[in-house]
Amino acid sequence: MKIPLTVNEQQIIVEADCDEPLLTVLRRNKIISVKKGCTEGRCGACTVLLNNKPVPSCILAVAAVRTDSIITLEYFSKKNPLYTDILTGFEQAGIHLCGYCNAGKIFAAYDIISSNRALTREIIRKETAHLICQCTDQDTLINGILLAANAQIKRNGRNTNG
Repeated sequence: MKIPLTVNEQQIIVEADCDEPLLTVLRRNKIISVKKGCTEGRCGACTVLLNNKPVPSCILAVAAVRTDSIITLEYFSKKNPLYTDILTGFEQAGIHLCGYCNAGKIFAAYDIISSNRALTREIIRKETAHLICQCTDQDTLINGILLAANAQIKRNGRNTNG
C-alpha cells in the first residue's frame, strides 16, 4: 500500500503494510539514525521526533503517523541549532556516544531542554531512566544535559538570573 509521510519536512510516499513499524519503513528508506533495539519502545535506539516530541518508532504503525511530522536525527543534526549545544554539553560531560543510542539521548536532551522548565537532576533522571546503553551512565548523561542547557542559554544570550 502507498502511504504518504512527512519525513524531515518533505512529503514522501512509501510502500508499506499499514501496520508495519515506522522504524522498518525508515530504515528501508535509508534513514539509519533509527536503530533496531528492544522493539518494545523502551530503549530509545529508534527515537524520532513526532510532532516535535521524541517517540520510539518501533511501536508506531506507519499508517498511524501519515498525518504527522517526523523528524530524524539526520535532519535534526543539520537544521536545529540546539543539536550543537547538546553535543557541546555531552562533550563537556565526557560523553562519547556509541552511535546506537544517539537518537534516544539527543532527542531526550532536546525535549528536556525545550520544555522551558527549571531543570533539576531528578527531573532529568526521570525523563532519561529508560535510556540504557553501556556507553553512558545516567549521572554522566544528566551532567551532559545540564551542560547542554547552559550552552543553549549562552548561545541565546539569556541570563539564568532573570
